[in-house]
Amino acid sequence: MGLVDALIHGVNFFMPALVMAVLLPLLARLIWWRALKPVGFARQMTWVAVINALVLMAGLMLLGRDGAMATYAALVLASSLTVWWTGLR
Repeated sequence: MGLVDALIHGVNFFMPALVMAVLLPLLARLIWWRALKPVGFARQMTWVAVINALVLMAGLMLLGRDGAMATYAALVLASSLTVWWTGLR
């Protein structure tokens, strides 16, 4: 595997974490816009992205492969808990 292939593989591995980090805080702001008004969007998005990346790496280490449904379920749970922790608690 060359450098470009490794870079593409790494980007594709972390893409679900990054997409969830953008979409979930945006969708949460549509529903709880008053409660999330004082919370910075960039701060919340950064926290969700970091937690999601850790969940993806933990899922790869524990399950031994990428793309397991249990990892994606943990990704959704971790994303929603992080949005709650950073803005709604």
